[in-house]
Amino acid sequence: MPAPDEQLLLETSRFRVVERVQQAPAGPRTRQVVVHPGSVVILPLLDDGRVCLIRNERIAVGRTLIELPAGTLDHDEPPAATARRELQEETGYSATEWQELTQFFAAPGILSERMHVFVAERLIPGATAREPGENITNLEVPWDEALAMIDRGEIEDAKTIATLLLWDRRQRGRLSPKVDQSR
Repeated sequence: MPAPDEQLLLETSRFRVVERVQQAPAGPRTRQVVVHPGSVVILPLLDDGRVCLIRNERIAVGRTLIELPAGTLDHDEPPAATARRELQEETGYSATEWQELTQFFAAPGILSERMHVFVAERLIPGATAREPGENITNLEVPWDEALAMIDRGEIEDAKTIATLLLWDRRQRGRLSPKVDQSR
């Protein structure tokens, strides 16, 4: 497809909203798009089999959600560096073992955000460095309880659900060990 024409509608410190006109065989298509620099999701696994979730107050939905730690990429910061930074800032943990699990688009019908998912193991406790105004608390639960929380509707955050279920499938041998990211 040819590159779309673009007009800036709104610019903030975290994202831009643009109107894109894409030339298509049936005529031009106009869409408003949130242009986002991308983000990371971290799956922190404790040595005793628990997972470190967080309770995170989300203004956009007007309540506190149970999620995995996550954060927005800073400028030209590589996703792996963002993951390390966000894990420490939000949970206080650092990790000595890291692997990238997958990448996915958050909501491609309206948003350009690509989420990079990392698994963090061999966690070392430390101090948090939360941003001013962040209301976050750690919630460490056994793996099977995290999955049950999805089933009971207690975890409603899509990135958390996708990550937990993908890792569970991988661990149970129902998914190849390496997801092809060349798409």
